[in-house]
Amino acid sequence: MTDVFLADDQGLVRGGFRMLIEAEDDLSVVGEAADGASAVKQLQARPADVVLMDIRMPIMDGVEATRRLVSAQIPTRVLILTTFDLDEYVFSALKAGASGFLLKDARPEELLSAIRNVAQGDAVVAPSATRRLLTHVVRTLPGSPQQQHQEKIGSLTAREIEVLQQIAGGATNAEISSTLYMAEGTVKTHIGRLLAKLDCRDRVGLVLFAFEAGLADPYARS
Repeated sequence: MTDVFLADDQGLVRGGFRMLIEAEDDLSVVGEAADGASAVKQLQARPADVVLMDIRMPIMDGVEATRRLVSAQIPTRVLILTTFDLDEYVFSALKAGASGFLLKDARPEELLSAIRNVAQGDAVVAPSATRRLLTHVVRTLPGSPQQQHQEKIGSLTAREIEVLQQIAGGATNAEISSTLYMAEGTVKTHIGRLLAKLDCRDRVGLVLFAFEAGLADPYARS
């Protein structure tokens, strides 16, 4: 059973999510909060597998709540919910350690699939909205992220860079295996090395790095 926590300042939204989630045999809602501060407090006392985190809430927004959960090493994965697919706050939440994001008008099956994927340790990075967001925001970042990442890029092998670019394009391990003609086990090994070399927490971190470093094609797989 996957335990899900709902953090959203709109009671009707929480109620709709609860009905949808609890209709599934393998999912259960274990708590709710109307602001980020309350969500963090409750999750510190009883972690859930996944928290559906609204990005804009009173008292403490979803970005800060995500940052606090991650920094405190609370074993709860964060799935950000937003109304706008080019919301700069979402980029900040992904940088803070969220495992992905969904639009609030996503289809029910998309939401349920995302919850299950995140609970299993995967990251929701495939939707084209994610790539549009990253492309939009990375271009506005101050400084030169590409120069900042040159040393880490230099530590990667050519094959690791190819795998990283595939991940940034939203490819699954099976798709990377097929495209680059390697076993899935080898793909997983490369991903493990990328996480260690680039000091990334998960797949979302790899996607963010690839875009900031200029290694990703924002139009691939769109």
